[in-house]
Amino acid sequence: MRQFERYFALTSATRVLDVGGTPANWEFTTVRPRLTILNTPRAKEAAPPDVAWVSGDGRRLPFPDRSFDIVFSNSVIEHVGDPAAQRAFADEIARVGIHYWVQTPNRRFPRDLHLLTPFVHYLPRSWQRRFIPRFNVWQLLARPKPDERNYYISHFLNEVRLLDAATLRHIFPGAHLLRERFLGLTKALIATR
Repeated sequence: MRQFERYFALTSATRVLDVGGTPANWEFTTVRPRLTILNTPRAKEAAPPDVAWVSGDGRRLPFPDRSFDIVFSNSVIEHVGDPAAQRAFADEIARVGIHYWVQTPNRRFPRDLHLLTPFVHYLPRSWQRRFIPRFNVWQLLARPKPDERNYYISHFLNEVRLLDAATLRHIFPGAHLLRERFLGLTKALIATR
């Protein structure tokens, strides 16, 4: 968040749309922009009075073109579905924002950051369907209730589609690509304009 804040020289007058975020993420900035958060109804959290909350779908944003100075999205695009859905998400972000910052875990990083399990995301889906319900690091650490566990694993297997740098460049043509590194490896990618 500090990198984002410095990159755009964020001020209290900057109009920011956070697609798929929560108010807690904005506690890590030193400046509170004019913030609107768009997320699904089930993700709604209590927000400070100066934060607008909109229930919606990032693939069909309910705002006119260039409504925001910056559209921000952190680790959401990989959750929206197939390549067409990801492209629709990217197109909407580029449409409503003058600038944007879209971060996503790098598919080429050896550990999946959703299930925290090394190399599992490289397996064919048919193998993942056999392996992941039986073992993944996330369920060992989080100790979710059975219904939470089933939902999250089903979501990962059916909807999460990790992106690499080439794919991110393809769906955000003309974007500048930043890389978050861990031990010299690119852990996450950020498309910016």
